[in-house]
Amino acid sequence: MRPYMMLNVIPSLPPSLVRLAELAYNLRWTWDHETRDLFRRLDSDLWERSGHNPVAMLGSIAQARLEAAAKDDGFMAHFQRVCEQFDRYMGNQRAWYSQHCAELPDCRVAYFSPEFGLTECIPIYSGGLGVLSGDHLKSASDLGIHMVGVGLLYQFGYFSQYLSPDGWQQEYYPVNDFYNMPLQLMRKPDGTPVTVQVNYPDAPVSAQVWRIQVGRVPLYMLDSNLQQNRPRDREITGKLYGGDREMRIRQEILLGIGGYRALMALGIEPTVCHMNEGHAAFLCLERIRVLMDRFGLNFSEAAELARAGNVFTTHTSVPAGIDVFAPDLMDRYFGGWYPTLGITREQFLALGRQHPADASEPFNMAVFAVTMSSHTNAVSALHAVVARRLWANLWPGVPEEEIPVGHITNGVHLRSWISGDLASLLDRYLGPRWREEPSDMSVWQKVADIPDEELWRTHERRRERLVHFARQRLHAQLEARGAPPSEVEIANEVLDPEALTIGFARRFATYKRATLLLRDPERLARILNDRDRPVQIIIAGKAHPQDQAGKELIQAIVKAARQEEFRHRLVFLENYDTNVARYLVQGVDVWLNTPRRMQEASGTSGMKAAANGVLNMSILDGWWDEGYAPEVGWAIGRGEIYDDPEYQDTLESQVIYELLEKEIVPLFYSRGRDGLPRAWIAKMKAALGRLAPVYNTDRMLMDYTTKYYMPVSARYLAMQENQGQRAKNLAAWKATVRENWGQLRVENVEANTLAEVHVNSEIVVRARVNLGSLSPDDVRVQLYYGHVNPAGDIQQGQVAPMELTEKQDAAYIYEGKVNFTTSGLHGYTVRVVPYHPDMTTPFDSGLIYWFS
Repeated sequence: MRPYMMLNVIPSLPPSLVRLAELAYNLRWTWDHETRDLFRRLDSDLWERSGHNPVAMLGSIAQARLEAAAKDDGFMAHFQRVCEQFDRYMGNQRAWYSQHCAELPDCRVAYFSPEFGLTECIPIYSGGLGVLSGDHLKSASDLGIHMVGVGLLYQFGYFSQYLSPDGWQQEYYPVNDFYNMPLQLMRKPDGTPVTVQVNYPDAPVSAQVWRIQVGRVPLYMLDSNLQQNRPRDREITGKLYGGDREMRIRQEILLGIGGYRALMALGIEPTVCHMNEGHAAFLCLERIRVLMDRFGLNFSEAAELARAGNVFTTHTSVPAGIDVFAPDLMDRYFGGWYPTLGITREQFLALGRQHPADASEPFNMAVFAVTMSSHTNAVSALHAVVARRLWANLWPGVPEEEIPVGHITNGVHLRSWISGDLASLLDRYLGPRWREEPSDMSVWQKVADIPDEELWRTHERRRERLVHFARQRLHAQLEARGAPPSEVEIANEVLDPEALTIGFARRFATYKRATLLLRDPERLARILNDRDRPVQIIIAGKAHPQDQAGKELIQAIVKAARQEEFRHRLVFLENYDTNVARYLVQGVDVWLNTPRRMQEASGTSGMKAAANGVLNMSILDGWWDEGYAPEVGWAIGRGEIYDDPEYQDTLESQVIYELLEKEIVPLFYSRGRDGLPRAWIAKMKAALGRLAPVYNTDRMLMDYTTKYYMPVSARYLAMQENQGQRAKNLAAWKATVRENWGQLRVENVEANTLAEVHVNSEIVVRARVNLGSLSPDDVRVQLYYGHVNPAGDIQQGQVAPMELTEKQDAAYIYEGKVNFTTSGLHGYTVRVVPYHPDMTTPFDSGLIYWFS
């Protein structure tokens, strides 16, 4: 039965406690231990039952408890202290951005992501991408960066996981009750909800806008579950990563086009649009359309202006991880856009193709995002190598090392992930600057001053809490599964709070190789069940509902955990979320990561563990390829990649066993008379001191701001002046250069050298270049030189400019110098690239000429 009228019922708070609602609706509590402790103090049982949701908690707490709290001097003092800290934080005028970037106050960043993992009580995330997005906003708030987030508010979120009696993953989708979550519906002055409309082939779809306040940063979320929409359209914001290809394109249209329209409806116009993965790339179309209408630009001109203000971050290492849409599906959803933008179907589809002339190639969202962005970055140095190879076809003729894909290595929001116990210890010995300036290496050098005993006792408390949590959770999941009482009772005996504990938790994709540790079960059993030096493993994670191979990995682990030799030493925890993640990264001793090398773009779970003094044991992939040193953890192998994956798995599993038997277990159990594993503690301190100040999102956001946000914003604002005149000029210049590029040729190259020279000898190279209808101002002539490999190609080449020295008839003479600093077979050649002061890279025109 539908209601006659709907209204939102809010908690009734005593006047002296009215600010509890303000604290509850601002997610600063997710990284402030004092605020969380305040809500826990109000009613600890209800805090747990609510799933750590202060809004739901305030809506269901007994009125008598609130009245009692208002009369409790201790509680009120705590409350007042939290409110004062909150006010100082929200009103801070001396945050990092205002101190270092004051010259560009108009830089406004909109951060688009398909998922945001901010807290377990808003379950609209699936894993690492969403948690990174959440940490991104939290650090933007801490640093005072002018940012807003944009995403979709999923009614059913990602699935909740449970296991069948035979260990097979099952999924169910609890309904998210938005009115009892820390988010608020955006309303117009007349009280009606702010809505946007997006046209789909069969009918327009409306979406209302919600706001999640993340400290000082608002996150705007679109919700299509409105009565005026058809049932099919209400499902657009139903499930994260659910449905078929058509549902995916419908979601991404709403995220990109609808998300940008939502900002316009709220009076927010960003100078920088940052796409976190390619899902939101359709925002580029809406941005172009708006600029065409505003300044009277054609598509090429508006695209240059929009591109100047776009940044794209790729997290993908394999083509299978990218959304692609068939041409007929694109026609169905974007056929009406072709005339609106004033371009042909072929021109439109070419924007998302690596091979524009291939009519059968699908539309690739990552290619489109790269094409429409002034900067593209990977999320670790090694990932940048992978990404440049993945997108090499977009820049034909450009050497791999020069392909314009940079990198900013990911990080984690330290205050969200460091345990309260460790945070208090850091406060005592490092002072408040580890919170305020977490990227300052000098602050973390003081970790060495922490007494070994205090650090170890703090960590032991976290391990004890992890074991208690794991037992409770295992007990509950066995009961829910209908396990016999004898098996349920064993849950109270699994794990040992003093044993060496290994953690493994992540998405169960096959390339992450969750079962690598189980390849030799007899050897593993001997390691785990050593009477004097026991070891235990706690595993958690979800497989995508359609990933049967991932589900088989989970089932294999669960079956192994039921075997007698593993029953007390190997545990799988169901329904992995940020709460489970916190217990694990704060309580284990070793964090295990086993991806196939070159397939883990970054990985952030190991960073969270390291920030708690946990030691990583990992394949040299993603961030660990940069962060590893023998003093801070262990590397599985030396970065080798073999053609036979079975051989690779066997070899690397043996390396894991060797590390455990010969290094990790002996080091952990090597105790002095005081019972302290001092060598182990030294590694913990090294991990904290070296890794925490580097692999955090404050450092990451500073990098994004200085490398991308500020220059991109400045360029965008400059190019839109005078009705976008500079964008018009750039588009016209590119058209002219493309039209005349075929006339260009290097007629002759000569040098003052023989076939053999000495190291550090200077070689002068002259080139005669015919530019045709182009002028010297349109190009840069360069020397490209370096070692020559056995295939006869210059590898890891260097570039030296050539200067115009004279004009001879219709040609120009350029001269440059080369100096080879090492011996061996070297070579050089001459190339010509376009040049315009408003291009971010000489390669974004797709033109390059090589002399041969």
